Order: sequence, then C-alpha cells, then structure tokens
Amino acid sequence: MTFSPLAMVLLGLLLAAWTLAAAWSIGAARRRERKAEAGQRQARRLARMVDESPALPLLVRVDGRIEAPQRLANWLGLDSVPQFLTELDGGRIDGGGGGLTQDQVEQLGEEVRRCQRTATPFRMVVTPRGSTRSLALRGHLADPQVSPGGAALVWVFDFSDSESELVQLRDDAARARSDFGALVGIIEAAPMPMWFRGPDGDLQLVNQAYVAAVGGEDARQVVTDGTELIESVDGLTARQVALQAAGKQLPIERMVSATIDGTRRALRVSDLPLGQEGVAGYAVDVEEMEELARALKAFGDAQRATLSQLSAGVAQFDAKRQLTFANAPFQRLFALSPAMMLNPPQFERLLDHARDAGRVPEARDFPAWRRERADWFTASSAQEEAWMLADGTHLRLVAQPLPDGGLTLIAEDRTEQLQLSAARDTLLRTRTATFDSLFESVAVFAPDGRLQLWNRRFAADWGLDDAFLDQHPRIESLLEQIAKRLARPQRIKAVGDAVRGATLERKQTGGRALLSDGRTLEFAGVPLPDGNGLLTVLDISDSEKAAEALKQRAAALEEADAMKTRFLANMSYEFRTPLTSIGGFAELLQAGLGGDLSDSGKEYVSAILQSVERLGEQIETVLDLSQSEAGMLPLAREEFELLPLVKGLIDDRSTRLAEAGLTLDLRGDKSAGRINGDRRRMARAIGHLIDNAMAATPHGGRVLVEVSGHKGKARVVISDNGAGMDAATLARAVEGIKVTADGKGVERRQGLGLPLARQLIEAHGGTLELHSEAGQGTAAIVELP
Repeated sequence: MTFSPLAMVLLGLLLAAWTLAAAWSIGAARRRERKAEAGQRQARRLARMVDESPALPLLVRVDGRIEAPQRLANWLGLDSVPQFLTELDGGRIDGGGGGLTQDQVEQLGEEVRRCQRTATPFRMVVTPRGSTRSLALRGHLADPQVSPGGAALVWVFDFSDSESELVQLRDDAARARSDFGALVGIIEAAPMPMWFRGPDGDLQLVNQAYVAAVGGEDARQVVTDGTELIESVDGLTARQVALQAAGKQLPIERMVSATIDGTRRALRVSDLPLGQEGVAGYAVDVEEMEELARALKAFGDAQRATLSQLSAGVAQFDAKRQLTFANAPFQRLFALSPAMMLNPPQFERLLDHARDAGRVPEARDFPAWRRERADWFTASSAQEEAWMLADGTHLRLVAQPLPDGGLTLIAEDRTEQLQLSAARDTLLRTRTATFDSLFESVAVFAPDGRLQLWNRRFAADWGLDDAFLDQHPRIESLLEQIAKRLARPQRIKAVGDAVRGATLERKQTGGRALLSDGRTLEFAGVPLPDGNGLLTVLDISDSEKAAEALKQRAAALEEADAMKTRFLANMSYEFRTPLTSIGGFAELLQAGLGGDLSDSGKEYVSAILQSVERLGEQIETVLDLSQSEAGMLPLAREEFELLPLVKGLIDDRSTRLAEAGLTLDLRGDKSAGRINGDRRRMARAIGHLIDNAMAATPHGGRVLVEVSGHKGKARVVISDNGAGMDAATLARAVEGIKVTADGKGVERRQGLGLPLARQLIEAHGGTLELHSEAGQGTAAIVELP
C-alpha cells in the first residue's frame, strides 16, 4: 500500500506530535518524581523535626482515633501508639504499668470533646503511670488542612527537666513569700517609724509605728493623705531629701526634731535609695540617747571641773593617745605651756617634751623607756611608778587604762609629803624623848581602852613592869595591877572612870590616889582630838607638904594683916584727937584770942593749919582704906548730880592749878545723870584721881576731865599729857599697902590715893581702869551705875 505525500506529511506530523507529547509526558513525569522526592525529603525532615521537637503532636479525630509519633508512645511507657484515645490507659489494655491513669484519660477525653464541640483550647499536666516524667498537654481545634472534620490537635511537652527547677522555684517563691511576710511583720512590729517611697518620692508603704507617730487612723489613710513625719528643715521637705538620696544613689542620714505625741523628740532619720524601685526610710528616736549624751557631757564636764580642783595632777588621753584634758597641777608638773594646750600633744610627744623640761627620770635608753610607758594603754590593770626627778622632786604616777582604749594618768607630787614624813619621824622621836623627859607621867589610851603610848615615869609612878606595858594591855588589866599599890584599892574605880570619860564620853575628869607607900598621885583624863584619851599623873607628895606649910603661913599672914588693919584703925582714932586739939588751938591763935600775932606768927599758924588739914585727910584716907579692906566701910547713900560734884572739885583746886601753871578743861553734860552713893567719899575718890593727874602733869601741861553717860552708866574720864607710866609702874601704882617679900612687915608704894579711890569706887558698884603709856600720859576711866 502506497501513501500519498499529503498522507505522509500528515503521518509525519502526527508522529512528530506523538513524539513531542511523549517527550513532554516523560519530562512532566520526571518533574513530578523530583517534586515527590522533594516532598518525601521534606516530610522526612519535618518528621525528624517533630521527633526532635520538645513538643509532640497528638491528633484526636472525632471518632476517637488518634495519630501520634512513636516517641509519644515511648514517653507514655507504651510499646506503640494505640488506635483510640481511650486505649492510652495502659493498665486497662495489658495490665502493665505504662500509659495514663484512668482519671487522666477520662479528663483528657472530656477536654478533647469540649474542644471539638466548642473549639475551646485546654491545658493539662499528666504523669504517666509508674513514671517520674511530667507532661504538659495543650490542646486546640486542628486546622482543616491538617485534619478535616473537627479533629483536636494536642501538643505534648515533656518538662520533666524543668519540673525540679519549678519545684525549686516554687520552694524559693514560698520561702521568699514567707521571708517577705516575716520581714513585713518585723517592719510592721518595729518600734521605729519606717516607710517606703516610690520613684516619684510619694509615700507608698508605712508601718504601724509611723501611723502612731503621725497620729493617723491607719496606714492606707496616711499614705493616701501623704502625711509626713518629718517637718521641713532648711526649706527642704522629707520628700525632697529622699529624692536627693535617690538621685545620688547614696544614703542620707540626718538629725532632726519632730513632734510625737505632743512632745518634741530628736530623731535620726535615714533615707536609703533602692535603685529604681524607690527610697526606704526609717527614723530612730534618739532623744534618750541625746539626753544620755548631754548627761554624759555634763558628767564629764563636772568630772573635769572636779579634777581641776584636785591638788594632784590628772590627765586624760583618748584611744588615739591624744591628750584631751590636763588640770593645772598636771600642766605645772610637766611644764605644759598654754600654747601647747591649744594643740594637745600625743602621749609619746608629751614624754619627749617632759624629758626636755627635765620632768621625767633619767633613762639610759629613753626610746625603750618611752615604749614601755606607751604599753600602759593596753595594760590589764593600773600601773604605778615612783619618779625621782633631777631637781629632787618625787612624783608618784598611777596609769589607769580605760575600757575605750584611753588612759587616765595621775601624777602626785610627794616631795612635800616625804619631807613631812621625815619630819614626822623626827617629831615622833622627839615626842618619845619629850615624853620620857616630862616631870609628870603620861599615857595615851585608844577608844577601846588599850594602852598605846606611855613614858618611863608612868611606869615608875605606878610601879609597873616594862614587860607588862609592852603588851599594850587594856585598861581593865592595867587597873588590876595599879589597885595592888593603892592604900585604898577601891579608889581604883576613879582612875578607870577618868580614862573612860576621856576616851568614850569625851570629857575631862580627874582625882587623887594615895599609894600604900605614902605618896599622893594626882591624875586627870583629857580627851584628845584624834579620839584617844590622855591620862596624866603627877606625884604631888612634896607639893602637898608645901601646900600645908603655905596654908599655915597664909593663916599667919591673914592674922597679921588683920592686926595691921586694927592697928591702923586704932592709930587713926588716936591721931585724930590730938590733931583736932592742935587745929583748934591754931584757929584760936589765928583768930587773935591769944593776942596779936606778928606777921611771922600768922604765917606759922597758917602753916600749922595747912599741915593739920593734910594730916587729917591722910588719917581719913588710912581709916577709909583700912575699913574698906576689912569690908566694914560705912556709906551714907544719897542721890546727887555727878556733874556739879566734879565741877565743885575742880573749883576747889583752881588756886593750885594756877600755882602749878596747869590748864584743866571740863567737858560734860546732864547725860551723866544722878547716882546713889556717899557724896563725901565719892568726892574724895574723884578728887584723888584729879590730884594724881595734876601731880603727873608738868608746868604748862593740860588736864582733861570729861563727864558723860554711856549705856546706862555714868562715866568720868580724867586724862593728862604727863610723862605716863610703863606697865610695871602702873601695876605698882594701884597696889598701895602690901605685905613685904619676907612676910614680916608692910610697905607703902606710890601713896594711898589710887588704892583708896579704887576701893571707894568699887564700894559704889563701879569700876576704875587706868591706861598709861610712857611719854603719852595717863587716863583714868571711872564708870558708876
């Protein structure tokens, strides 16, 4: 069969088309094959990624069938993935120990069905039976492209490794919450106000102490109102100070005052920045500490004021060994100048300065010596030393280390004390020698009655053995020994009473004791200032004999004096009778009854009358003096003015004053008043005083008589500007008549005027005082009631 060319062409075109179609089909198949291989590789890669993924998928279809990788079966402890969800309960399938528990399977089935119906995601945590693995399940409705028909896709996470961390975190969180609660409780229970501010400086938390301090109702109200405890200081509020602390990230501490419960209190406020969180703060009431600090300062000031009054040198050093205080004696002892005290030195430098001033002992190795003294600061007890300085000064140093590391140094200048001690030893030896040299015996008893000191004569007077006295016996034992030597032993009680009175009752008593050998001892107990008692004993045997002789002689003298008084009185009366006759006949001759007298005869008669008058006055004086000494002077008492009496006496002596060239001034007023006494004898007494002043005043001299009243008494002062008298002469002037030294007669001194004047004035209850000085004159002062 033959084909036409057109048929051949068409056949060729068809074959060509078939060939092209076959080639394209082969190419397309190869492309699909390569794509399928790429898909398989991607599927294997995705399956591998799922196997390596920490989360495994579990696809649960509507009919309960499940799809999951074998790895999930391994997590659940199953040999293979079951077909249905309910078969995850491994115990129901094979009675083994794998799979989930029945409760977990039922809960998971319920959650899956709810998710399939409502598309509600869920979460669960399960632990396979017999395993410590912890699995987290997170389910949601599967994408239709994954599984159409409303399947649920559950992702299973194995967080077993994180579980221990979670447990630890839970424990840590629980512990943190407990610690935080305890901390909050502590802060809330703290007695000091505490607070917390946010980054903006506003209050966010306060404790109960803060609420109580500001008087708020509760913490929330205080925070809401922003009630501040601390007032503004220097224009800065508490919030501004807290913001400054936060800005600098440095704590700020300050002392402020605040009103708490109506009382101003001193607070130490601290603001503590807490990074970006805010600022914490607290306030400590230091009012009591401030009070204690003020009290301590006052105590220190008082202590230093007291130390400044001590005679011993006292210095104080702090823990840095810096001199902080030195009283004036210490500065003087160590030659510290005021300029040096402005910058107080350290202990070592002080020793250097003292060495330069020669106020420390000489030391061969001074640095080593100084280091040893520096160890005083760390000594466990007080250290004491005696320093002998080059100038002979003796210092006693006591170094007392202080608990705070400081040191108190006491320097006492014992130079004078040692000198006094040496002098005391000398005095004790002198006292012992003096005691033994005393004419009388002495003994010193303590308050308990024990004999302490005695001299040799004490043992000799009482006849006591030295060995017995060396035992320092008590008074009871001593009295037993003394009683044996008394003529009347019962009299020993008086000696014991004298000792007890001096030591216990602190009074002086005495007495006499007659010894069996005839001697008489006079004793006395005298209290001493130190509480002891002194017993003095004197042998008065010879004195008793002399006293008896003196008594007999005194009696004889008194009898002789009485005879003298009687003799003078009798002689005065005997002289008066012929003297009266002589005066009477002289007056007759002067009157011319015996005839006319010549001029010479008249002078003789006048001289006789003057002599009779003076002799009569002397007789009256002797008579009054003798009667006064005998206590029998009669006084004719009457009231009279003293000033006119004295004026009349001066007028009677005007002629004699003119003849002697004397000036007599009378000063007085009526304040002298009236006195009650014998006018004639008072005139005689004052007249004698005026006469004595006239006699003692040289030609051209001056006598002053002053009459006045003074303190209810009349006073007459008679003074002159004569030669005056010394003390011995003045004493003799008022003695008058007295027994001679040999006791066999009487003698007359300085006339009878002054003795008689004194006797008459004293008879009137008055007093006479004489004041005289050689070259200055004499003054007689009479005072009368």
